Amino acid sequence: MSLHVFLYGAGVSSTLDSPPVLTLDASARTVPRRRTRFLALPEARWALLATAAFLSALPLHFADAPGWTYGPLYAIAYLAGGWEPALEGLRALRGKTLDVDLLMIVAALGAAAIGQVLDGALLIVIFATSGALEALATARTADSVRGLLDLAPATATRVTADGEESVPVNRLSVGDELLIRPGERIGADGRVLDGTSEADQATITGEPLPVLKTPGDEVFAGTLNGTGALRVRVERDPADSVIARIVTLVEEASRTKAPTQLFIEMIEQRYAVGVVAATLTVFAVPLAFGADLTGALLRAMTFMIVASPCAVVLATMPPLLSAIATAGRHGVLVKSALAMERLGEIDTAALDKTGTLTEGAPEVTAVRPATGSGLDEAALLALAAAAEHPSEHPLARAIVAAARTRDLRLAPARDFTAKPGHGVTATVDGRFITVGRPDSGLDAEADTDADADAGTDTGTGTGTRMDRDTDVEGGTVVRVERDGALVGTLVLADRPRADAAETAAGLTALTGTSPVLLTGDNPRAAAQVATATGITDVRASLLPEDKVTAVRELQRAGRKVLFVGDGVNDAPALAAAHAGVAMGRAGSDLALETADAVVVRDELAAIPAVVRLSRAARRLVVQNLLVAGTLITVLVLWDLLGHLPLPLGVAGHEGSTVLVGLNGLRLLRESAWRRPEGGRPRAL
Repeated sequence: MSLHVFLYGAGVSSTLDSPPVLTLDASARTVPRRRTRFLALPEARWALLATAAFLSALPLHFADAPGWTYGPLYAIAYLAGGWEPALEGLRALRGKTLDVDLLMIVAALGAAAIGQVLDGALLIVIFATSGALEALATARTADSVRGLLDLAPATATRVTADGEESVPVNRLSVGDELLIRPGERIGADGRVLDGTSEADQATITGEPLPVLKTPGDEVFAGTLNGTGALRVRVERDPADSVIARIVTLVEEASRTKAPTQLFIEMIEQRYAVGVVAATLTVFAVPLAFGADLTGALLRAMTFMIVASPCAVVLATMPPLLSAIATAGRHGVLVKSALAMERLGEIDTAALDKTGTLTEGAPEVTAVRPATGSGLDEAALLALAAAAEHPSEHPLARAIVAAARTRDLRLAPARDFTAKPGHGVTATVDGRFITVGRPDSGLDAEADTDADADAGTDTGTGTGTRMDRDTDVEGGTVVRVERDGALVGTLVLADRPRADAAETAAGLTALTGTSPVLLTGDNPRAAAQVATATGITDVRASLLPEDKVTAVRELQRAGRKVLFVGDGVNDAPALAAAHAGVAMGRAGSDLALETADAVVVRDELAAIPAVVRLSRAARRLVVQNLLVAGTLITVLVLWDLLGHLPLPLGVAGHEGSTVLVGLNGLRLLRESAWRRPEGGRPRAL
């Protein structure tokens, strides 16, 4: 979700002949991006060297070149890809633990010992590459959490009895009074004591528009102050701020996935111990009954080769990697095979609103001239756009953009004045024009009558909160006055994406339940989007921890939740969910890094498509595991109960590997992504 830099009323309350220019440093607008490069990781460099050496040796080997030409290349592949897992395996062995990595190193060396150097090198390359990808994922997660901390400023201006002082944020205490200047980030969670401004808090609440802040209102650390100065009393220790809690939630949610990893490690441990024990038995028993040493060793090595999990590994990876490639061609970046598998397991979807189901930016949805104003829609819009043209507020930009879309001529504005939280005034064609909020200080009774003439409802109350400016349509109402008389109103709203309803329906069909809408925006705006998209379960005004709570409640009820979001405030929920998808075009760095998948082209309808693709991949994984398991069982029994020639064992082992690999590549077909008639997934 992009940060709004300029807030409503681009300048302080003063009269200017030319529009003010407010420039903020780039670091104030965005979160610095810290990304570990793949080749910066030693695991990646060793895996790349092993792969390059293996691929260089392969054509020489198949061309029956002299052994001295490709032998050293295979040796490099063994050393580059195998030394680190071998070292880790030996350390684990010293701790009385046997892992599958060490088993693969032993199998590779055993294969080389009986002349099957190619098989051993292939095993080494597969596991070295897998280890490098795992290291990259771990590093990128750490990058994301560090990047989030950059949202909060390093220092804050503290007001003391002797004046002002700049202090590190981590030295602030509850009760301290801060001065927040225009364009600065707020240094701590607190409450406004004095001043009026607007804060862009999309990073925390997901609200698409800046929120008016007056004395008594709450502000959050890391959010961006507008063009008014604020005096804020610190009410929460910086270590316990909302932004700090987001970091904690992301870390905790990431750790909740550990039990699955522990289960996998337990299976690997048992498999490794079983194969080693079986190999030793296959070697020792014939030897004890008088078999010759070479024959017993050959049988044992054949057993280790045919029992090695190459086919099982490839049974899983090609379908998932093919699905990842196909999704990537259609604008969905799935970060790992595990992420692709998780997407197919979901049975409940939870969606953010702003920037996810909606475009994330205001648009003019209605132009309503007042009765007797003498203006039509085009003239009213042109008048408002002319007055708003010097402003940098998101609403002003939306009004000007709407006028330009209609090719309207904008008269020059003079004596432009902006008042934060109220609106702008300017002289246009010699007339005094005011464009602002319904509660801009005019007589309440006159406002009500005028708005009735304009055909809109301004709501009631003092209008000190953004949601009090929304009409029954869930939009923001803007009054346009000429020489003090109302001439009309404009309605602006964050429109749902064109494919939002289709996406909600697609996810409902896939999961059997309607999606849940989780948003930090106000209930009225949330209800409007829910109605437009057919969503019935709506939960509004949620802070980041509230979204996490909602996701975890669903998961405690036995659901596997897919969460879709785009902002920093969505990152904890993305991490806590069974699978997370981020919208890529306007997504925050943390959301993009935390999510399992990113919709690069912002096509919301791609989400149910990638879920269907994942389910197809999972079906192929099951097919491949059955094929691989059956062939391995047949080859192992053949070797144990009969006499399996080594060349035939290798051929059977490699044949099963090729078979499951080709089966997995079926998902590279274009038809794997396309939706068949009637919306049902095509059988594969």
